Amino acid sequence: MSALPWLDTRSHWFPDPETALDEPDGLLAIGGDLHPERLVQAYSWGIFPWFSDDQPILWWSPNPRCVLFPSRVHISRSLRRRLNRDDLRITADCAFEEVIRNCGALREEGTWITGDMEAAYSHLHELGHAHSFEAWNTEGDLVGGLYGVAIGRCFFGESMFSRERDASKVVFVHVARQLESWGYALMDCQVENGHLMSLGAERISRRQFLTILKQNVNRRAGHDWQMDWFWGREPEA
Repeated sequence: MSALPWLDTRSHWFPDPETALDEPDGLLAIGGDLHPERLVQAYSWGIFPWFSDDQPILWWSPNPRCVLFPSRVHISRSLRRRLNRDDLRITADCAFEEVIRNCGALREEGTWITGDMEAAYSHLHELGHAHSFEAWNTEGDLVGGLYGVAIGRCFFGESMFSRERDASKVVFVHVARQLESWGYALMDCQVENGHLMSLGAERISRRQFLTILKQNVNRRAGHDWQMDWFWGREPEA
């Protein structure tokens, strides 16, 4: 780790993502800060922060990269039955701070969503870069959600939580369909896990990922952050 570049807080420079380590996979740089301009630049270049309270800020760009192409979201038969119950209301940007707080609180072995991270992404939300999606049950309780960063036509998913069986999966499907209707190129899932892969996420090379970013992060999205896609119907023209 000592050979990695330390970032200077006086600039927002990052090394080339292709210079990231193979082991641990994708570790690129150390230090810097979580200033909004640095975070936006990092995501635009395929880089994200991931560290614990007892570590300096660590920046990553893994290879391969786990992504979801919105049109390829996978809906299993059991998930389809859950969706058909239609008992969750899905919203966007209605409870960002609650969502990120829940994402951190439900980590059983500690969380990488430190206090500094929570504050930084809440600031990004205030500036219009970070967004949340929420699932509410019929009693009006927040039972699931996810949050991430949107730049151009790319959405960089950060974390999700569920307080009710399959609630996060229901949100994920709605987000994928909504991003598809808005013309987004991909949802970045960062690092693969079984949960994401079961929902249709796939691995692509870092080089392919960076090419997609280059083609889409500067494309104007031009939409409000309101859900216009709901299970069982397409958005109105």
